[in-house]
Amino acid sequence: MIPDMTIGQLMNEAAARYGEIWDPHATRMTLLLLCPRKERKMMELHGDMIDHGQPVVSVFHRPRAEAHLLEAQGFDPRAASFMFVNIATADMGPWMQQLVNNEGWLRNSIQLASTPFSVGLPSQRPFEAMQTLCFRHPSLPALEQYYLPFPAESLPGKCFVSLPRRAAAEMARQQAEVLGVGRLEKPAPPEPEPVPEPVVEVEAEPTPEAPPEPEPPAPEPVAVPLPAAPASEPAEESVPLPPTTTSPDEADDAAIDETGTEVGETKNLELPETVEEVVEVSEIERELRAFFQELIDAGVEPSAFMDDPRWEDISERAIAEGLETWPILLQMTAME
Repeated sequence: MIPDMTIGQLMNEAAARYGEIWDPHATRMTLLLLCPRKERKMMELHGDMIDHGQPVVSVFHRPRAEAHLLEAQGFDPRAASFMFVNIATADMGPWMQQLVNNEGWLRNSIQLASTPFSVGLPSQRPFEAMQTLCFRHPSLPALEQYYLPFPAESLPGKCFVSLPRRAAAEMARQQAEVLGVGRLEKPAPPEPEPVPEPVVEVEAEPTPEAPPEPEPPAPEPVAVPLPAAPASEPAEESVPLPPTTTSPDEADDAAIDETGTEVGETKNLELPETVEEVVEVSEIERELRAFFQELIDAGVEPSAFMDDPRWEDISERAIAEGLETWPILLQMTAME
C-alpha cells in the first residue's frame, strides 16, 4: 500500500520502481469493480491469491457530494465499495476468473463521466466521458454512469500494488547472482602479500650498533683496548634485559586475574537490573478488540462479523485513525 499516490504517477515511475518486472509494451486498461463494503479488505488482498505476470495497481473511491447522482439511478452508494483496477489485459482473465466462476460476479459496460460543476466540488478537472468494463457482486444492482472529479488514473488516495510472485522471485535471484559474482572477483587482486617485508625492516633496526666501530680508529694506540671493554659491557647488560621483559608479562597476567575477579563481582551487581517496555494501545483498538472478542465468545463466525450493526461505525473510526482492522481480526481468530 502506497499512500497519497495516483495510478498515473505509479505508471510513470513503474520502470524505475519494478525494473525487469515491468513491461512498458504490455496493453493495460482500467476496470471498475463494485463489491460490498464488508468485502473491501478481501479485495485489497485479492492479488496475493492470483498468479499474474505484470504489476496490478488499484485505488478506491468513495462518492460523497456525487452520491445523489448514483441514488438517482437507483443505486445505494453506501452499500458498495468502488475499486478502480489498472491491469494488463493478459492478466484480466486470471484476476476475474475466481470472482466470476465461484462467486457469480456480473459484467457490464459503464460510462465514467466528469462530475457536473453544479455539484459544487471544491476541486475537480473536467474530462471526456469514456466507456470501460465494470464487474459487480451479484448482490449489487447494475450502474450505467459513474461520476468522478478527476480521471480514474488521477484519483489521489491509497494505491494498492500487487507484484507478480514468480517475476519478483526471478528478479531477486538474478540480482543475487550478480552480487555473488562481484564478491568473487574482489578477493583476487589482494593476492600479493607485502606483510613480511616490514618484518625484515624490524631486523635491520639493530644495525645502529655500527657507530661504535669508528671509535676504535683513534690516533692514540692506547685507546684501542678501551672500546673493547665498553663493547663487552653493553653485551653483558643486554643479557639480563630479556628476562626483565618476561617478568612484567607475568605481573600483567596476575593483574588481569585480579581485575577479572573484580569484573566478575561488578557483573553480579548488574544482573538484577531489568527494564520492561509498556506497549500503549489506543482507545479505538481496545474497543475494536472488545467488539471482536464479544462476537467470538458468542460463537459468531468471522465471516459474519461485518453484518453486526456496530461494525460500520467502529470500522469508520478505525480507518480515520489509521488503524488496520483486518490484521487484528486474523490475530484474534487464530488464537481461538
